[in-house]
Amino acid sequence: MLEKLGVTGQPFKFSDSPQWLQDRLQSDLVDSERFKDELRRCFDLESASELIKFTNGQHDEMEVSLEIREENQILWSFGVSNSASEVTTDGFVNEDTVLRHGDRAALQEILDTGGWRREPVRIFSWNAPAESYYLPAARSGIMQSHGMIASSLVDRATRVGLEQFSEIPTFSGMIADFLKQIISYKEHRVSSGEMSGIAKILEDEVLRGGIEIRKPAAGYPEFRYCPQKSEQALRMSQSSSMVSELAPLVFFLRDVVRPGDTLIIEEPEAHLHPAAQTKVALILTHLVRVGVRVIITTHSDWLLEQIGNLIREGEVMKLGKNQSEPTTWLTKEEVGAWWFRTNKPVKEIPFDSIEGIEPKDYYDIAEELHNDAVEFQQHLLNEEELSDDE
Repeated sequence: MLEKLGVTGQPFKFSDSPQWLQDRLQSDLVDSERFKDELRRCFDLESASELIKFTNGQHDEMEVSLEIREENQILWSFGVSNSASEVTTDGFVNEDTVLRHGDRAALQEILDTGGWRREPVRIFSWNAPAESYYLPAARSGIMQSHGMIASSLVDRATRVGLEQFSEIPTFSGMIADFLKQIISYKEHRVSSGEMSGIAKILEDEVLRGGIEIRKPAAGYPEFRYCPQKSEQALRMSQSSSMVSELAPLVFFLRDVVRPGDTLIIEEPEAHLHPAAQTKVALILTHLVRVGVRVIITTHSDWLLEQIGNLIREGEVMKLGKNQSEPTTWLTKEEVGAWWFRTNKPVKEIPFDSIEGIEPKDYYDIAEELHNDAVEFQQHLLNEEELSDDE
């Protein structure tokens, strides 16, 4: 389309595109039916309006909005309103939004943050579009039982099977997508040296062993864990919960996710020792450095503290005071953190050089525990002194 318009290699604004294209993109932002279908699929709902029944809010409504900004200008926005009766969406694209800039030298200059040392800016160009992948919180149980789950679903898929089960429970779309990735898994589909290297770091430094995939001639792939210095591999059901939690991340990095893709992980810290949580934060940073967009949900202060340290390291690099450049670092522009609380608006947590990106209630809980500990210690000390006096 750019070639036909004769604007290849030039700044290209949304307003420069044909009217039919502008109408098409605008209509996608206000297509409530398609958005409702996706909500129902993702959360396994009969109706998208069911979402608000679990909020315990004062009003039977829910609102979510998203704005993409550049400096003080909104480039495009999207919003959804959900009431007990209907779901509506709204949004717009700013006509001055630049869709593409073909001058890579100028783009490099824009992305360059100054004279501090850093990796070359990567500009990705793929024949296939970037993909999004989701690792759900239930991945551990699925990894341990995916073969049995798949076999059961096949049994129920026959006419006789349907007659035997009058009520068939269903998966959410996110769980179903993850399960399909496991069942149809093939090694080296999009093998990347960078991604395989990160997967190897995860195996060596966190799992202390390798994840093996055995694909029988007929049937579903079987994932096993082989501890370091061991000749025998264990089934996922025989391995620790940490192994079954991180095993899917290993094979996603090894053979599925590519630079430019988006990887969403629910609670990457689940079942991990604090030391392992900090190492997983380093793994996630490696992914950012090679160009993977990473989105996580977490309750871990260890994970957030490590990410905060990596941001501090990146900010120190900007000052040019590092003696040697580390392999993992972040900048505050690369990281966004949001605080989700019951019946309160979602709040962005800006990076602070002292406090990092941790929610305030983490500090409140830590302070309360410390005060309780001091009080109990004082009681015990007083009791010991009374005993000594007697």
